[in-house]
Amino acid sequence: MNRNTKSATIIGIFLLFVFFFSIFLFVVLKIIVQDRHLPALFVTDKNRAIRGSIISSDGYQVAFSNKLYKVAVDTRSIDPAKKEIFIKLFSIYSGIEAKKIRKALRKKGYTVISYNIDTKTAYQLKILARKFYQMDFFVPFKVGNRVYKRGMEIVESGETRVYPYKDALTPVVGYVKKVDGRYTSIKGAKGIEKFYERSISPKQDGIIRGRRDIGNNIILNKEAFIKKRIDGYNVHLNVNMLLQKSLEHILDIHRLDQDADEIIAAVMESKTGKIIAIASTSRYDPKNIRQRDISSLNAKFVEYIFEPGSVMKPITFALLLEKKMVNPYEVINGHNGRFKIGRKTITDEHKFDWLSAENVIIYSSNIGIAQLAQRLTPVDFYKGLKNFGFGRPSGVDLPRDLPGTLIPVVKFRSQIYKATVAYGYGIRTTFMQLLKAYNVFNNEGIEVQPRIADFLSTAEGKKLYLNPPKKRRIISVATAATMKNILQKVVEKGTGTVAKIEGLIIGGKTGTAQIATRGGYGHNYNSSFFGFANDAKHRYTIGVTVIRPKTKHFASQTAVPVFRDIVIELINEGYLQPEASE
Repeated sequence: MNRNTKSATIIGIFLLFVFFFSIFLFVVLKIIVQDRHLPALFVTDKNRAIRGSIISSDGYQVAFSNKLYKVAVDTRSIDPAKKEIFIKLFSIYSGIEAKKIRKALRKKGYTVISYNIDTKTAYQLKILARKFYQMDFFVPFKVGNRVYKRGMEIVESGETRVYPYKDALTPVVGYVKKVDGRYTSIKGAKGIEKFYERSISPKQDGIIRGRRDIGNNIILNKEAFIKKRIDGYNVHLNVNMLLQKSLEHILDIHRLDQDADEIIAAVMESKTGKIIAIASTSRYDPKNIRQRDISSLNAKFVEYIFEPGSVMKPITFALLLEKKMVNPYEVINGHNGRFKIGRKTITDEHKFDWLSAENVIIYSSNIGIAQLAQRLTPVDFYKGLKNFGFGRPSGVDLPRDLPGTLIPVVKFRSQIYKATVAYGYGIRTTFMQLLKAYNVFNNEGIEVQPRIADFLSTAEGKKLYLNPPKKRRIISVATAATMKNILQKVVEKGTGTVAKIEGLIIGGKTGTAQIATRGGYGHNYNSSFFGFANDAKHRYTIGVTVIRPKTKHFASQTAVPVFRDIVIELINEGYLQPEASE
């Protein structure tokens, strides 16, 4: 009996020992498995792609992207005795005020000091982070049964757009808007930034995944997975930045002199359609858009539609020439400056009893062109204007390229509609449509699509060519030559004499149009001059539109002087070379 009791006691003690030993093993294993937090054998490094740059023809970066970095620390890891030194050093390396850093560190636990650290500063802060670690600025802290020691975290947080020349080339270059998320990306909102969004946006983030070494660096062996980072394509412009800045300066001076709401102008290579300068007085800083800049965000070149006035007369005349319905030297009745069609009376600023058909253009006779326009059939007039590009987008590489308004063909049955459209009322156009149309006269009758951008390139410098500009014949070579000759006479002896410069072939047409209001036409005007300036080797089509000038309103006093100054600048910068007089 005693022996049995003794055996039972031994067995009980053994079982109890096994039970407590099992508990001990379980606790030890739990500590080993859960609390050590061994680093992963495989690590991944992501290198985000960024947006491409916008570059002028003379190599200036008009817009480019920089990465943004987030810097964070766990305040519990900072040695309290070294906190002030940490703040001072971080301020020196980052450029952030010490008081802002101190305020951020008041929060207990994980704290983001800044989301807006640039690439260069991030590199310096990574060096500082290693120094902090080596100098024991970070100490372990305990959470529950676990012990942590965390350093300074510096990771990519987003992308920012830089416009180093502020308002230069705005509103054409456009601006971007933020797309918020864990990573702040950007997207084109206006101008070139928006039009070329698919090309300029990031293509592929870079990824490296592989085994880590003792320093937590990825081992680049055959087992490593590597995906190349591919940034967005760069957009290379036809615009020359030096000429662009000169043009903007010219327009600014004239806007002040004329007290105009806005002046817009552009210079285009007549043969290629390349726009080498395109300027407005309503500009803004894309990085700092204010409430008062809202009206300046739209590119008036394609988004402002207006009745163009007398700059439409050469278009009408060209249609008549093409149909062989007018002889430039035939005589037209000027009705001494006053002529009635139905119930509407048409008047001329310069009164004529009789004048030649070409003088209708040279001296800008409303009465003359109103009579000549009646020779066109409704279909011929409508189709002719449509063929010249009116009532359809210009095709330039800008978003929201408006078509303007062209009255239905049935309305061309009306004599008064024919008359008013012939001299630029009852039709609404854009600046770019007019520039493109006038280019036909300086390009042997061939229309060419205007183009602000020239080509794309990769980050490695490989060129990617855009589709070539569309070209098509609008009028015959003979008609274009006749029109070119008449437009030269406008500058030699007509309404555009201010534009004359010896040694150059210059032609164009003035247009002054009252701005329509609900009650009819008020006392506000748009004035324009569209034409060309050529030397022996180069041909340029130039357009100027002055919106609501106050001190004077005739195009001969407003738009033509601007045109002349632009031509002089083209001479000064070597684009044109006047022929020496004998």
